Amino acid sequence: MHTETETCVRAVQAKDARFDGWFYTAVLTTGIYCRPSCPVVAPKPENMVFHPSAAACQQAGFRACKRCRPDASPGSPEWNRRADLVARAMRLIADGVVDREGVPGLAGRLGYSARQVERQLLAELGAGPLALARAQRAQTARLLIETTPLPMAQIAFAAGFSSIRAFNDTVREVFALAPSELRARAPRPGRTSGALTLRLPFRAPLNPDNLFGHLAATAVPGVEEWRDGAYRRTLRLPHAHGVVALTPRPDHIACRLTLGDLRDLTVAISRCRRLLDLDADPVAVDEQLATDPLLAPLVAKAPGRRVPRTVDEAEFAVRAVLGQQVSTAAARTHAARLVTAHGEPVDDPEGGLTDLFPAPAALAALDPETLAMPRSRRRTFTTLVERLADGGLRLGVESDWEEARARLLELPGFGPWTVEVIAMRALGDPDAFLPTDLGIRRAAGELGLPSTPAALTARAAAWRPWRAYAVQYLWATDSHPINFLPV
Repeated sequence: MHTETETCVRAVQAKDARFDGWFYTAVLTTGIYCRPSCPVVAPKPENMVFHPSAAACQQAGFRACKRCRPDASPGSPEWNRRADLVARAMRLIADGVVDREGVPGLAGRLGYSARQVERQLLAELGAGPLALARAQRAQTARLLIETTPLPMAQIAFAAGFSSIRAFNDTVREVFALAPSELRARAPRPGRTSGALTLRLPFRAPLNPDNLFGHLAATAVPGVEEWRDGAYRRTLRLPHAHGVVALTPRPDHIACRLTLGDLRDLTVAISRCRRLLDLDADPVAVDEQLATDPLLAPLVAKAPGRRVPRTVDEAEFAVRAVLGQQVSTAAARTHAARLVTAHGEPVDDPEGGLTDLFPAPAALAALDPETLAMPRSRRRTFTTLVERLADGGLRLGVESDWEEARARLLELPGFGPWTVEVIAMRALGDPDAFLPTDLGIRRAAGELGLPSTPAALTARAAAWRPWRAYAVQYLWATDSHPINFLPV
């Protein structure tokens, strides 16, 4: 989008927050870069240059605006909408893969050479994987500097820097302030019990009802809970475990993180944003769906619905199998039994969380006869966890959506409904669709839409590429608890 100069100029002059994260404005006369909604007086068009990423701005020698903080804007919705090499690479970079495994590790996960990955990222984003990861490290460092009383040396390594010198140089270059100056300008952080309190931005509108309602209604005891107006859950992270509490606010999501290892901060934030679909473009979604006269009233009544996703793709796949042809309550019961028997204990002084959801390796080692489910479902379950444990099936953020669908369909007991619900909520495909779902068919019939799977799929072609969001609007016509914000 950054190449559409006239559109970008209009967005900057209108201070349109919908474009935050889509592109960045570098101002030639000041040497700073801003988000489109920056509140300062818009520069003259001839003094604006547009870049596709914060990293590209930094590589061009611009520093971040202290007023609008462009490094903290929502991520580009492009990476949620696409499954090509660049989109998959960006999701992996957000998940901290470059910091943990380097560019060779990133390329290996994608199945391409490091040179191919570098070339494609440079062509589309104006920066390679190292520069993109560096920009992310700078933002993580700023969060820790401003929200914690931690020593700077500890922050440097927690943010992913290899040395204190690299940390100091990067912060000065990106923000035009030394780390100590950044801390002095911020409100004094409170000394809490090791928890970090953050604000997760999103593009408005955001309807929290079905988003938090779904997560709370399907919460697995011990792993998830709704407490004091917040959805809380345990997190399995690269270096240690964590606990997060997410609370909907009018203009942000309040996020309270307790981490066993601060090096997991970037990954934890990325997974929480993904769980709540915070980088979506609700205006584009709703405009497309509202072109259908039978969906338009649903969109107008409650715009901004998101797709509730997951923080752990393997966990969700297991839970999808447990939920086959049973009620929400029965699925929770099955999952809770697995957690009690095979979960990994965690401490949660602030609530009632007790365990991490069992890892695939632990589930692959259990005795199938202990599972209280039909024999055919046991086979489906055991085959899935074996494939997840041995790496024969990968459902991470790097997954190619169509390839993952094909691999899932090869497993016994996996039909279109199970595959599509995993594609929608675990893989993150915004066009996943569930025409055979009973709730969808019931809603379609009540609205006057075709209710048979084939006819509904044909009608839904006009909703592409946002059919997963159409599913949320159709589900919301029911009185099921998943559609209501808990009280």
